[in-house]
Amino acid sequence: MLRENAGNDFASGRAEIWRAEAFLGELRRKTTDLPGVTRASYGEGEQIAHDMARAWAQELGLAVDTDFAGNLYMTLAGRDRALPRVMMGSHMDSVPHGGNYDGAAGVVAGLTALQRMHRLGITPRMDVTVMAIRAEELSWFPAPYIGSRAAFGILPGNVLDDVVRFDTGQTLATHLVKLGYDTQSIRTGKRYLDPAAVRAYIEVHIEQGPLLVKSQQRCAIVTRIRGNYRYKHCRVVGEYAHAGAMPRADRRDALFAAVEFVRALDAMWARRESAGEDLVCTVGQFYTDPSVHTITKIPGEVRFTMDFRSDNEAVLAACHAELEAHAARMGRERNVSVELGERTHAPVAVMDEALVALARRCSESLAIDAPPIASGAGHDCAIFAKQGVPSAMIFIRNFHSSHNPNEEMALEDFAEATRVLDAMLDELVT
Repeated sequence: MLRENAGNDFASGRAEIWRAEAFLGELRRKTTDLPGVTRASYGEGEQIAHDMARAWAQELGLAVDTDFAGNLYMTLAGRDRALPRVMMGSHMDSVPHGGNYDGAAGVVAGLTALQRMHRLGITPRMDVTVMAIRAEELSWFPAPYIGSRAAFGILPGNVLDDVVRFDTGQTLATHLVKLGYDTQSIRTGKRYLDPAAVRAYIEVHIEQGPLLVKSQQRCAIVTRIRGNYRYKHCRVVGEYAHAGAMPRADRRDALFAAVEFVRALDAMWARRESAGEDLVCTVGQFYTDPSVHTITKIPGEVRFTMDFRSDNEAVLAACHAELEAHAARMGRERNVSVELGERTHAPVAVMDEALVALARRCSESLAIDAPPIASGAGHDCAIFAKQGVPSAMIFIRNFHSSHNPNEEMALEDFAEATRVLDAMLDELVT
């Protein structure tokens, strides 16, 4: 829920903050899927969110467009429409049974900023656009940043046919066609967003870790977004055998080898973290095949996933090399095969120095304590940055972490983040 202090007058004269609260409350009600909310990529919940955003934009008289991948653009026209525009935004899908604010808070913050400009009668120098991005959450389709990559014409065409949504078993192309979007433009790499035509992109997002809660600060300025290596098809292959009849020396136990490998991953993390390196490691899935394995059977195969992230590309590469060496050693010692499989790599994304400096100046002028922070999670902002668009992020304190129903954003914290955003826009576009 939104935390609110009834004695606080932070929103005095700021009707748009209350409009934001009402929007987020209605969005929760319309997409509730107990115990949380569900807004599936290219599904009903995400579409509800986009329809609600469109309705708010139309109330403000904004120009509304949709690209061939379903991304929504809500634009306050500037005095010189030929100038590169300033953009804000985030995604509106959620993980299954997730929280209400992950992604959506950024779109709402952008619309809140445009409502303020509308209320004050401000006509910006150039267009200012809020983008509601499709399909950011990897939970639904096993491909990252579908909406933002499609907008820049860099989503590989094979993704349309090769990835399926886990709950429907249907391809991305099928879901796009059902909603009336243009898959052929994606296949040919057609570009809706030209990086040269975007002066800046600013994404407001809840923090998905505990740092702001621990420091008791309302918002932060992101300096970089961690890159990652992800391995979706790790497996250890040994040999099935009788649990009581096979001596230790003759066993090819896949599970014990997999456990040893994960312990090596954890030890590597602890060692590198103690040395001052930025690193986080996760094994998200770890399983045997229940249709084959039993309590009296030595496991012959174990599958698992692995994800590690850092704000340093050299650390990512070194970790990969170290884990490959561990896999080879454990395979020899335990007479099994330790296979890491194919990996994906999302590079570290560095935020624009000038925009970060502007955000810091604006927060200081407003007496808002907004420390610099690195983002451990990936965001569409990374795609903008990698396309050469000057990019920045503002984090909002979030209680109880993220990707769960207990996300909790204080209305006061949201208001402070939007004050920083408003001040940045005042310098950029007025």
